[in-house]
Amino acid sequence: MKKTSKLKKVLKIIGGIIVFFTLPTLLLFGFLYFKYNEELPTGQQGAKADQLATQMLTALDETAYINTDYLEWTFKGRHHYKWYKSDNKCEVSWDQITVILDLKNHDNSKVFVAEQEYNGIEKHDYIHKAEGYFNNDSFWLVAPYKVFDTGVERRIVVTKNNKEALLVTYTSGGSTPGDSYLWHLDENNKPKSFQMWVDILPIKGLEATWENWTTTESGAQLPTFHKFLVLGIEMDNVTGVKL
Repeated sequence: MKKTSKLKKVLKIIGGIIVFFTLPTLLLFGFLYFKYNEELPTGQQGAKADQLATQMLTALDETAYINTDYLEWTFKGRHHYKWYKSDNKCEVSWDQITVILDLKNHDNSKVFVAEQEYNGIEKHDYIHKAEGYFNNDSFWLVAPYKVFDTGVERRIVVTKNNKEALLVTYTSGGSTPGDSYLWHLDENNKPKSFQMWVDILPIKGLEATWENWTTTESGAQLPTFHKFLVLGIEMDNVTGVKL
């Protein structure tokens, strides 16, 4: 009898702990969902959407970005990148791991652990992880320049404020094909934020800012900060060079 009573008490405590940690999370999720969740807007494809995309690229000096051979940055203080853009290679580093990622042929990539080349059983796992990091973290740096990539659809959307915004959908490529982003532009057609409809986020239409732009040595314009809800996504040591 004592054992049964003790077991019930333990289960009650465990149940209380679960409720204590999950209930606030559920309430927060519910609040955010009803406050921010939006359906993916519809828009019109065609010349007008392409023109708005071109105006955005002109505001950012796309030519300077295209002529940038080398980019370097740190994402949220954790992932470090040296992207040899003209050579289609990127050095991706985190913790004690460095991957020389061959962006055209990943089988040619090299892995280093504590500065020693590594060819063990986890090599391909490290390469796959580096690829995922690169796809995500470089997007937060250069996404505006990717609006005319292969497999990208562009639509013009009229927002609630009666302003034109650019809806971009990636039908292929990257880590999560099918994701859509609605770019909001300032009076000079420079990106100031985008809303996201992406598989990784359960709430659709969340907005992140694009701000604290810097002009690199090569002339490419790149952001150094994004505000996402109460979070800050920092891009440190942003460098762009024309070799």
